[in-house]
Amino acid sequence: MSVLDAPVTATAPAAPTTGLTPIFVRLKLTLLRNGLRQSSGRKAAYIASLVFTLLLAASQVLGLVLLRGNAQAGTVVVLLTAVVALGWAVLPLFFPSGDDTLDPTRLVMLPLRPEPLVRALLVSSMIGIGPLFTLCLAVGSVLALAHGPAGVLFAVVAVPLTLLLCVALSRAVTTANVRLLNSRKGRDLAVLSGLVIAVGIQFVNFGAQRLGEAGGLSTLEPAGNVARWLPGASAIAAVDTASRGSYGVAAAQLLVTAAALVALVWLWQRGLVKLMTAPDGSTLAAAAPTRKESGRTGLSALLPEGRTATVVHRSLLYIARDPKTKAAWVTALAIGAIVPLINALQGTGSIYFACFAAGMLGMQMYNQFGQDTSAFWMVALTISSTRDAYVELRARALALLLITLPYTVVVCVATAALLGSWRALPGVLGISFALLGAMLAIGAVASALFPYSIPQEGAFKNVAPGQGGLAWISILGGMLAAPVLAGPVIALTVWLHIADRQDALWLVIPAGAVFGALIGWAGLRIAAPRTANRLPEILTAVSKG
Repeated sequence: MSVLDAPVTATAPAAPTTGLTPIFVRLKLTLLRNGLRQSSGRKAAYIASLVFTLLLAASQVLGLVLLRGNAQAGTVVVLLTAVVALGWAVLPLFFPSGDDTLDPTRLVMLPLRPEPLVRALLVSSMIGIGPLFTLCLAVGSVLALAHGPAGVLFAVVAVPLTLLLCVALSRAVTTANVRLLNSRKGRDLAVLSGLVIAVGIQFVNFGAQRLGEAGGLSTLEPAGNVARWLPGASAIAAVDTASRGSYGVAAAQLLVTAAALVALVWLWQRGLVKLMTAPDGSTLAAAAPTRKESGRTGLSALLPEGRTATVVHRSLLYIARDPKTKAAWVTALAIGAIVPLINALQGTGSIYFACFAAGMLGMQMYNQFGQDTSAFWMVALTISSTRDAYVELRARALALLLITLPYTVVVCVATAALLGSWRALPGVLGISFALLGAMLAIGAVASALFPYSIPQEGAFKNVAPGQGGLAWISILGGMLAAPVLAGPVIALTVWLHIADRQDALWLVIPAGAVFGALIGWAGLRIAAPRTANRLPEILTAVSKG
C-alpha cells in the first residue's frame, strides 16, 4: 500500500500540504527551464513551437473577432470549442510523452494526500503551450459572442471554466490510461498517431467540401445545437445564450460544464488513488504458467508443417506485434479504403479508384528483409540455396495474400455499392488481382536488390540515414512498373469497354487472377537466386539502423 492513503497517526504525521500548489508550479517551471538547458536544439524547437503557437493563436483570435455580429458566429465558435475539448481528451492517448514532468507514478513514494495533489497538478498543468493556445481560443470565442453586461459576466466565468475542464479532462484520461501508455500497446498508439491524424484530415477535407456544396455555415446549425449542451462547449455557448437574453438557459449551460468539471476532478482523484496504491502486473508474481506462444495459431495453423507455415506465422506475428510493421499495415488498410470510398461518397470518383487498395497493400511486399531489421541474420542462417530463398519469399507473399485478397474484394464491392456500378465490378476485380500480382513480383525483386534498414526508434522514422535513395528507388520504381506489368489485363478491360462488351467483363476476373498468379510466381523465381547470392549485402543493409 502506498503512503497516499495511509491513515495519519501520532507516529507518522502527514507532511504539510498547505503550500503544495506553489511548490508544484515552481517544480514545473524549474523542470521546464532545466530541460531547455540540456541542448540548444531542444531550446530552439521549444521556442519555434511557442512562436508558431502564438502566431496560430493570434490568427485564431483575429478570425473569431471578425465573426462578431455574424448570424452563425455562435454555431462556429461552439463547434470549434467542442473540437478543441475533444482534442484534449484524445491527444494524450497518442502522445503520451508530451509532459513527463507531471507523471503521477513519479510521486508514489511521497506522503501526499489526494485532494491537495489534484489541486496542485491541475494548476501546474495549465503551464504550457497547449493551455496557452486553449486560453487564447476561449478569449477569442467570448470576444466574438459577448454582447451586453450579461454576456460579459458569463464570459468572465466561461473562460477559466473551459480551460479548467480541458486540462482536467486531459489529466483524467492520462491517469486512467497511464499504465497502458507506458506499455507496448501504448507505444503502438504513439506510432499509429500519424495515421489517425492523416485519416482525420481526409474526413475534415470531405466535410469542408460537403459544407461548401451544401450552401454555407447554416448547415452546421443542427450540429451546433447539439454541441451547445456538451461540456466545455456549453460554457462558451452560455455566453451567446446570455447575450440573447435567455439567462435561465445560459445558466443551465454553464452548469453543465461546471458539473462535468467536478465529475472529472473526482474521477481523476479516484484514478490517482488507484494508480498509486494498487499493484500492477510488474509487482505481482505470476499466478499461473504463461501460455507458450511458440506454437502456430490462427491462419498459419491451417498450413502443413514446414518452412512455409513457419514463415507465414512469423510474418503474421510481425503484423500483429511489431509497432512499425503494424503502423505500415494499418496505414495501407485505411488509406486504401479511404481514397475510393470518400471519392464515391462525393459522387465524383470512379469505381476503378478501388484498384488503389491493391496498390497500397501490394507495397507491403517491398523491403521484406528490412522489416526483420538485425534479426534477419537468423533468417539468413536458414537460407543455403535458391530453393530456400524461393520458399522464404513465397511464404512471405502468401502471408500478405491472406489479408490483401479478401480486403481488396471488400473495398471493390463497397465502392461498387456506393456508386451503383455493379456492371464494372468484374473489371475492377480483375485489374486489382493483376496489380496485386505485379506488386508482389516487383516487391520480391526489390527486396533482394534494394534492401534498407528500418530504425526501431522514432515513430515516424522509417529509413535509416543514408538509405533514402534506396527506399525511393524501390517504392517509386515499383509504383511505375506495376501498371506496366499488369498492362495486358488493363488493356483487355479497356477494350471490352470501348467495344461495348461490358456483358463480357466477367472474363477479366479469371484473367486477372491467373495473370497475377503467373507474374507473381515469375517475380519470386527471379528474386530467389538474387536473394540467395546477396545474403551478406542484404544483412549489412538491413542492420544499419
